[in-house]
Amino acid sequence: MAERAEDYLTALGARIAIARNEQALSQAKMAEALGMSLRAYQSYELGKRAIPVEALIKLHRQFDVDLGWILLGVEAVRLKHDLDKLEEFEVALDKYLSENGIKLKSEKRGAIAARWYRSFLEGKEIAMDDVHTWIELLRE
Repeated sequence: MAERAEDYLTALGARIAIARNEQALSQAKMAEALGMSLRAYQSYELGKRAIPVEALIKLHRQFDVDLGWILLGVEAVRLKHDLDKLEEFEVALDKYLSENGIKLKSEKRGAIAARWYRSFLEGKEIAMDDVHTWIELLRE
């Protein structure tokens, strides 16, 4: 588990994003489903704020998301998935985007993560330089 609070919130936000992408929802649709503003939801995914308990309960009840995994990174949203590797990628992706001041719509970011993860599961590791190329092609 992360040692610093901001590291924990970043990892928590990455797992929330993974859960949203598993449902094929935009950030706006997930925010609506959880009864919050898009801006508030985005701050949770970015790890800037901790998500309220009430929203976590809705996330679990509406989408059957494992709260142990969301909060602690234990268990798995889906069996046979390497969610640690996916979370590691999501954190690296968010760090790269943030450090380079790159803005991507959540759907584009989700598509990058899904494409990378699908390749990973098929045993075709994708280099981060290739991911950076995908980002450049999708930039707003």
